[in-house]
Amino acid sequence: MAKAEVFAGICGFKTTIEAKNADDVVKLAIQSDCPAITRLAGQLTEVDPFQEITYRRGGPLTFQVSTKYCSHTACPVPVGIIKAVEVEAGLALPLDVTIKVSKDG
Repeated sequence: MAKAEVFAGICGFKTTIEAKNADDVVKLAIQSDCPAITRLAGQLTEVDPFQEITYRRGGPLTFQVSTKYCSHTACPVPVGIIKAVEVEAGLALPLDVTIKVSKDG
């Protein structure tokens, strides 16, 4: 099982994503403090890992579902979901992703 923890930033919401291989799909268990991500989690319970890593064939289901529930386009949770899926499916190594944001002046 692969796990990703996302601390979304100024909103203060934390999301935990667990991804588990099950034949040709990856099953998802998503827990979040964010009401929008909680609604997203209810619809996004499994994905095809090969669809998640490309914009071809309609793009990632994660992004399709995210547009319905997540109103903030800079939310890092959808990317965290895809990273967990990639790792669980053996399509990426488990290495942290970091975005550091600052403003001078």
